[in-house]
Amino acid sequence: MRIGPLNTGGNVARTGKSDGARKTGSTSAAGDTAAPRDAASIMGVPEAELTPNVQRALLSLMGEVDQLRKETERLRGRVRELESLADHDALLPVLNRRAFLREVSKALALAERHNAPSALVYLDLNGFKTINDTHGHAAGDAALHHVAGLLTAHIRETDAVGRLGGDEFGVVLTLTGRDGAEAKAQELVEIIETTPFTHKDESLTVGAAWGCQPLTAGHKAEEAMAQADAAMYARKQAQKTATTRKQA
Repeated sequence: MRIGPLNTGGNVARTGKSDGARKTGSTSAAGDTAAPRDAASIMGVPEAELTPNVQRALLSLMGEVDQLRKETERLRGRVRELESLADHDALLPVLNRRAFLREVSKALALAERHNAPSALVYLDLNGFKTINDTHGHAAGDAALHHVAGLLTAHIRETDAVGRLGGDEFGVVLTLTGRDGAEAKAQELVEIIETTPFTHKDESLTVGAAWGCQPLTAGHKAEEAMAQADAAMYARKQAQKTATTRKQA
């Protein structure tokens, strides 16, 4: 930052009155008090002490402060970036299991403090292993990206999506009761099953089974996850049984 020539106007500090005013304490012929001729200062340093060396020292100090401010902002940005990376799945643009559990805990705390229940939906893909075995792991990764994109595109900003492991996903539906959550879960599954994705010019689809667990006061995050997982597994087994009967 450059320090320009000193003047008695602008953003400077002034102290004292002019010599004439101190000697006479008189007023002008028009009756106005004589304008004071104050001493100027920069950063609290009086004008009389602003020697060339002092000005150079101030310039250096101001430059260092500016650099420290920029470095602080850079580090804050880096911290935010690392926090985001720590919360997101390594492959998909959704929360990882640890961060998703934190969202479940937040929803449970909301239910505990304000009696405002939310709901947890647990999803497991159908046909994912077949895609992996038939078309390769790249196709499997494409299927996971496809499902993650569909889930995030069809929930509210206040909701949360996470990958719980392998081909399993979780969705926290905030301020949503059981009936609304089950209807939303079925809607999400229908979207997944009826929206194909393309891999190497081939159109592919996956299905999903879901389980729902209300997030109400008195529950723990891991307990709610286990109950939603159990509900999903029961539905998945029922789907397999129904499919077997149809094929028999």
